[in-house]
Amino acid sequence: MRKYIGLTALLLLIITVSNAQPGLDEMQQAQQSLTSSFFSALDCSLVIAAIFGILGAVRIFHNWQMGHPRIDQAVAGWFFAALFMILAGAFLQALFGI
Repeated sequence: MRKYIGLTALLLLIITVSNAQPGLDEMQQAQQSLTSSFFSALDCSLVIAAIFGILGAVRIFHNWQMGHPRIDQAVAGWFFAALFMILAGAFLQALFGI
């Protein structure tokens, strides 16, 4: 019987010590600091995707005017680069909340 009382007291002590771990408030404060002082990942990825779109359109137009026969690959490459940046931003926002 004494053994069970001692074991129960030990488990209660472990539970109270584990609940008193610091860190949750600090993590929330760091997340608040990040979200208040930086662009969100989605905004940054949308800007980069827009830059990819503009650069891709200029290069594709130039190749088209120069008479290059195969611009389909370039169109697909620039389109999927911009799409990847948009999806990466959404993924980072969902994963890290920034």
